[in-house]
Amino acid sequence: MRKEDAEWIEPAATGGQRTLLVMAGGTGGHIFPALAVANALRLEGWDVVWLGASGAMETRVVPQQGIDLVTLKITGVRGKGWLKKLSQPWVQTKALLAALNLIFRRRPDVAIGFGGFTGFPGGLAMRLCWLPLVIHEQNSVAGLTNRVLSKIANRVLFAFPSAFPNQADCVGNPVRSEIAHVAEPAMRFAGRTGPLKILVVGGSLGAQVFNEQLPKALALISPADRPLVTHQSGEKHLETLRANYAAANVTADCVAFIADMAQAYADADLILCRSGALTVAELACVGAASILVPFPHAVDDHQTGNAQFLSEAGAGILLAQSNSSPEKLAQLIQEMTRERCLTMATAARALAQPNATAAVVAVIKELAQ
Repeated sequence: MRKEDAEWIEPAATGGQRTLLVMAGGTGGHIFPALAVANALRLEGWDVVWLGASGAMETRVVPQQGIDLVTLKITGVRGKGWLKKLSQPWVQTKALLAALNLIFRRRPDVAIGFGGFTGFPGGLAMRLCWLPLVIHEQNSVAGLTNRVLSKIANRVLFAFPSAFPNQADCVGNPVRSEIAHVAEPAMRFAGRTGPLKILVVGGSLGAQVFNEQLPKALALISPADRPLVTHQSGEKHLETLRANYAAANVTADCVAFIADMAQAYADADLILCRSGALTVAELACVGAASILVPFPHAVDDHQTGNAQFLSEAGAGILLAQSNSSPEKLAQLIQEMTRERCLTMATAARALAQPNATAAVVAVIKELAQ
């Protein structure tokens, strides 16, 4: 059930039930790890209330999970004009007051912030009320909100050691349970023959660089040596992608959306993808070889740091988008053998932290005592 702008809020839970306040939004990389933690605690009887931003992705995803959502009218300031920046003190003050109202009404035992615009007012409100705050940073470079909140949070959890150097709580990124239960690489690869199977993951919005370059790259490889390709493009780009493959005279399975990502990862020998935090966590958890092309416009270039986590361990190949071309992709694909994919997949699996959700849950429960 969605509550607009904190104007109407459920009364506080009774009967000794613990309550968690979740602050996460904007992108799936923030939302889905938060959902993994929230749903784990709900299974243990906790009540969960989610603080999100009006009109953002969380307003479409969170209510579908049966979680109460309270929204604030708040946006980021990076890349905004000076008028927008001048209005921020008022916007943040109003958001802080709304967050304090939410805390007064719902009486959360603990709050956890995963990033997003509501994390700052929500986190600050918790500490002003002397209530415990946990933050979790998913990327290799900590975002602005988490960097600020790390100064006042009771616990700072993170997925990559580079996010908060010299701190100990590197717990990994929570992933969906079905991803964590995929068979290990040696079992999956046993008995595989024939062409390599490549899975291209562009996310819900697709990745234009893959859509444009990969069909041309595969056309440079002789038909006898071409891999079998499943290419996920997002709904918006599906027809254009199919036209690109047809123009290149290359056959591929083009899909807008993949419902069972665990099975798709398990079936593939090699993944071609961006390097968002959630993707990198899933590649490690599954144990999958990858060619990673970081999104070049990500804040603080955090996707490059995420990709380096895999590439420096021999678990992935980092290809900067500025260096990507049909010829370069064709070269990298032709250099891959199933044996090399297995070696890389095994290296990825060694980096996995499949118990990340349980580790985050344990910290929350400890602070709720």
